[in-house]
Amino acid sequence: MISLRRQFATLLLVLLAALWLAPRAHAAAGAYEAELPAELATARDMCALVPCKDVFPGASHFSERKGQPPYVEAYDNNSAQKKLLGYVMLSTDITDTPAYSGKPVVTLIGMDKEGRFVGVKVLKHSEPILLLGIPESALLKFNAQYLGKSVADKIEVGQSRPDENVLGLDAISGATVTVIAQNQVMMASGSAVARQVGILAPTVREPARYAETGKRLTWAELVQQGTVQRLRVAPEQVGLDKGPEPFIELWFGDLNHPDLGRSVLGENGWNNLRLQLKEGEHAFFIIRTGGKESFKGSGFVRGGIYDRVQVRQGADSFTFRDLDALNLYGIEAAGAPSYNESVIFIIRSSAFSAAYPWKLSFLGNRVDRATGARSFTSFDTPYWLPAATLQGGRPTINEPDAPWVRVWKSRAVEIALFAVLLIAVTVVYALREKLTRLSTHKNKWPVNGFKYICWALAVFWIGFGAMAQPSITQVLTWFHSLLFQWTWSLFLSDPFIFLFWIFIIVTVFLFGRGLFCGWMCPFGSLQEAIYKVARLVGLKRFQTQLPQKWHDRLKWVKYAVFFALLVVSMFSMGLAEKLAEVEPFKTTFLVGVMNRAWPYSLFVAAILGVSIFIERPYCKYICPLGASLAMPSTFRWFGLKRKQDCNSCKACAVGCGAQAIDADGRIDHRECLHCLDCMILYTDTKGCPPLAKERKRREKDGLEITPIGANGYFIPIHPATVQDQISAKAAKGPDPRMPTVPAHPAHKAGSQGLRWIWLELVDHLWPWSREGWASGRGLQMAGVSLAIAASVAWVMTALGTLSSGAIIGWWFGWSVYEVLIRLSGKRYVKDGPWWRDQYRRAGVMDMLSYVGFKNLLIGAALFLAIKTVVGLA
Repeated sequence: MISLRRQFATLLLVLLAALWLAPRAHAAAGAYEAELPAELATARDMCALVPCKDVFPGASHFSERKGQPPYVEAYDNNSAQKKLLGYVMLSTDITDTPAYSGKPVVTLIGMDKEGRFVGVKVLKHSEPILLLGIPESALLKFNAQYLGKSVADKIEVGQSRPDENVLGLDAISGATVTVIAQNQVMMASGSAVARQVGILAPTVREPARYAETGKRLTWAELVQQGTVQRLRVAPEQVGLDKGPEPFIELWFGDLNHPDLGRSVLGENGWNNLRLQLKEGEHAFFIIRTGGKESFKGSGFVRGGIYDRVQVRQGADSFTFRDLDALNLYGIEAAGAPSYNESVIFIIRSSAFSAAYPWKLSFLGNRVDRATGARSFTSFDTPYWLPAATLQGGRPTINEPDAPWVRVWKSRAVEIALFAVLLIAVTVVYALREKLTRLSTHKNKWPVNGFKYICWALAVFWIGFGAMAQPSITQVLTWFHSLLFQWTWSLFLSDPFIFLFWIFIIVTVFLFGRGLFCGWMCPFGSLQEAIYKVARLVGLKRFQTQLPQKWHDRLKWVKYAVFFALLVVSMFSMGLAEKLAEVEPFKTTFLVGVMNRAWPYSLFVAAILGVSIFIERPYCKYICPLGASLAMPSTFRWFGLKRKQDCNSCKACAVGCGAQAIDADGRIDHRECLHCLDCMILYTDTKGCPPLAKERKRREKDGLEITPIGANGYFIPIHPATVQDQISAKAAKGPDPRMPTVPAHPAHKAGSQGLRWIWLELVDHLWPWSREGWASGRGLQMAGVSLAIAASVAWVMTALGTLSSGAIIGWWFGWSVYEVLIRLSGKRYVKDGPWWRDQYRRAGVMDMLSYVGFKNLLIGAALFLAIKTVVGLA
């Protein structure tokens, strides 16, 4: 045994030394949110602004931008007779396919005359995973796989399939969505330029065949039919102060369709347009009905180029010069809005067909208000003629799957197995009482056997294998999305994390945070496994717990960390993501301790080293993810069982590794990690002191040993009662079955039906009370003005005169006040399912959790309502 201990200690020292000396393997995050030249999107000499030579070795001269979408030509060193070597393109000139962050990866691409990729350089990305988790060198290595491959090849992320002529690319573990999006960018950009220069055959689309009715439509009918669409850009979308007026508002629609052309232009106007159109040409109109910005752009003034609007259809882009524009003298459709700028554009390309979907893009610069950095972006509105306006309806098109769809399809079996595991864990835990009744304090294997399997799967399959460790950054992203803009694709892009969060949300409200944190969290399971293994190899005598008074102080640190990250995220999500390195998850599972700088590796090593001696130190004292899940755990429906004798018996508290049982035998479900040791003792007739005492008494008196009832006591022998089994000391003590003493709101006593629903709404929305007025009249009066101010703030937000940041400030201030006012009057929260009137006295953390979660949901509902009203307007 001594030799084994020495070997273990030696191994630990070697591990710590290796982590300390681990080199920093990832490159500096030079491309993360890099500031690009503001004129990059429009400058004719693109290669004067970006390093084109880096993606086309051997080229010394580059042309100005040409073609549509734009590209530049690369030439050799022979200045006497320049020889064309190939082409260089900027990905955002061609496609704005978003990656995991929701923003495109700006990529410079070199391609020779045969269509082979010769160079790839990422100029800018917004992928936090490439800043804090996966090194940027991994993306460089991924891009290097394109070199020598042809744009004509069928290239996909994953394994090669020679029988289908598919060339596979090795993905980046943990960044599948990013690389799938990058593959779409590479192939779309290369194909678009290759078709222009003749490497690939041009796109051929069947021309539209219109279904003509001869009916003249009003403007409202055109809008309802979808043949006239709106493109609206709000000021805050381009980094300006939010206001009631849009940055720009455009309406546009097809003019080649006879019904639409006559409705918009009138009979004479449409006939005149037809005389000016050649075969294969297509016309559409744009009018500006709002905003001070012109859609013509500065390029129109300089060289007759409309550089702010563009039509995109598939991989093809169409821009316009003054020769492609006709004057629009008026809209004949009844009810048309007034406008201050108008034009008819002509698309002179046989590649365009009105039968297929297309989109109008407004191009512009966005200013980051936090940093002042300018970035080129586009705002798109899709357009597709309704099926009723086309003979035979809309054609069938095969659009490529979105990146998140491809991820789900490529890993369908693993995802299904993971879903089965999560369901199995939930079901087994819901039936935990059956397992705990089969266990005793000396034989916990009926429970621990299943729990240890969960730990092993969490660490090796979920953590190191699928790299599906949930993180506080996902909570912050969810928080922002819930308040501002919910995007399903963002959350669906990582199927394991998506399913894991469904499991977490459901189980937190059913049982509390303990099922995830105690059974399924990869890092938490790793800590627990280290603690258990250390005990097995003889280090038990060195293992200890912090004194309860220090534990009760330090457990609040994780809440402080969580709230700090939440506040920082409201000002800068990027900074919050950097500060989220307080989580060791990325270093442990996503990147690996040997691939990170030594401070990160040392941090992980320190936590795991302390885990040898203290059970789950990170979970109990630092983890912001645990804190974010602990708050809604206040309202879990089903808690662990307690009996009256638990207020005087300390057996469970002594053995609680999470130190979640207080001196009165109450369980703090925000801290409980659901090891179920207390539940095992709850029905153990030899381990639970009150049960053991009663068992011995019955054996001595020759009485029947009845089974243990649901209340944790022996089923009574007639005519005895359960009360006879409760000790006199315990009977006089507090009831440990609830985390705090029961409360009974007098105004809700006996209410039912509609009156109960009404009182529920009043309880949640009206924090004032008579008791509070008596104890803190000044505080109550101050709240009236604050409530009025907060209500005005919401109205101003609805009118567009107040920014989202300002309303969050007001809402946060109101929430703080509501906590104070409820603590002075309505100091109670529900315990258990919401439909039961089971109340208890609220502690400060209870009230913070209740008010914070309630107001988050109300705020999200108000933002959604405001957005809907603005959208309808």
